[in-house]
Amino acid sequence: MSLIVPDHLRRGPLLSRRAALLGAAGLATVSALRPMAARAEISITIDRGNFQPLPIAITDFGGADPNLGAQISAVITNNLRRSGVFAPIDKKAFVDKAAGMDAAPQFESWKVINAQALVTGRVIRDPSGRLKAEFRLWDVFAGQQLIGQQYFTDPNNWRRVAHIISDAIYSRLTGDKGFFDSRVVFVDETGPKDNRRKRLAIMDQDGFNVRYLTRGDDLVVTPRFSPNSQEVTYMSFGGGDPRVYLLNIETGQREVVGNFPGMTFAPRFSPDGQRIVMSLSQGASSNLFAMDLRSRSTTRLTDTNAIDTSPSYSPDGAQMVFESDRGGAPQIYVMPAGGGGARRVSFGEGRYSTPVWSPRGDYIAFTKQKGGTFAIGIMKPDGSGERILTEGFHNEGPTWAPNGRYLMFFRDAGGSGGAKIFMVDITGRVEVPVPSPAFASDPAWGPLLG
Repeated sequence: MSLIVPDHLRRGPLLSRRAALLGAAGLATVSALRPMAARAEISITIDRGNFQPLPIAITDFGGADPNLGAQISAVITNNLRRSGVFAPIDKKAFVDKAAGMDAAPQFESWKVINAQALVTGRVIRDPSGRLKAEFRLWDVFAGQQLIGQQYFTDPNNWRRVAHIISDAIYSRLTGDKGFFDSRVVFVDETGPKDNRRKRLAIMDQDGFNVRYLTRGDDLVVTPRFSPNSQEVTYMSFGGGDPRVYLLNIETGQREVVGNFPGMTFAPRFSPDGQRIVMSLSQGASSNLFAMDLRSRSTTRLTDTNAIDTSPSYSPDGAQMVFESDRGGAPQIYVMPAGGGGARRVSFGEGRYSTPVWSPRGDYIAFTKQKGGTFAIGIMKPDGSGERILTEGFHNEGPTWAPNGRYLMFFRDAGGSGGAKIFMVDITGRVEVPVPSPAFASDPAWGPLLG
């Protein structure tokens, strides 16, 4: 994979992709700071074979609350390091420790420690108590400013501001969308392995701000995030009967979509969020059905004696990928979203399952079982270019970042332990754990918040 910053993104300050941030989160309109220069040369090209992360210096944000400024800087540093695209420089190496917001940095001091990019910032509180966070991104060797932006918010939203700043830096230097200002729904697992308590939970993409969405009275499995709203669908087994729920994360409103005995997997949303597609068991077979969420009417999409399951829409809504054993063993198939002729796209050795279409449309992620190992991989929609990103004793359940450049999945190491969530990039070069309070499985990555 190669990401090259286009020329039209290299000159002048970047206008924020957020004209306004989510009102529910208490964040005010973003404004751009006056550029201190008109041109910059820095860019990042990512190559699977010889890519080296970009050295970047991230100063502690100044202002009246230095502790908060240091915390925001630490979150930005952690985000950029975990992406694998950047190599944050240890603050102990900084020569210009007084770099601020109101004047251009002493670029020679940053060149000495080989910093190619520099982030400076400031955090203050206005008379109303709101938090004002501002930052500038600099190209050290060109001696130019790349971005200058400021944000106003409730002080409790400081972590989210750090994620938004991280996205702005990532986007400006790669030419791609960010993914830090997003959340992940997952199944929190506690208790002994033979009697796990499974609760639906949500966290920021870096594992912080965990919040529980169910109490754990009923078993919950297979949460799925809407691609364009803060809604999830999941299966719950209360009293042994499977029910499909639709949950609005912001309001807490919950409703039963339907009771579907024998359902294999919880439904996934269509790209417009108006429909869900699911697998229903009928005797020894299971077939795919689509449901309109407004009318609750269902449409049958496949009619076979095989097991068709794990459907996922293409981002344009025109096609659908799914898993089927109609050829004898589980493989990946693609068909029109409304049903019809399906074509097999997986032909490697082993069993393929849980396909998920990238939000960019360029890849399909999957789980592959071969021998005693489970691998997470990607392939192009026509089945070409298959690439294994990671493998181990039991890896499963890939889910895409909103920018289509990273995946999360869960890994169970076996024994008396449990599952944990990991993140891997589409080159397989970067793999990092995602912290969680207890064991965690079945992640579902949501869209950008703003």
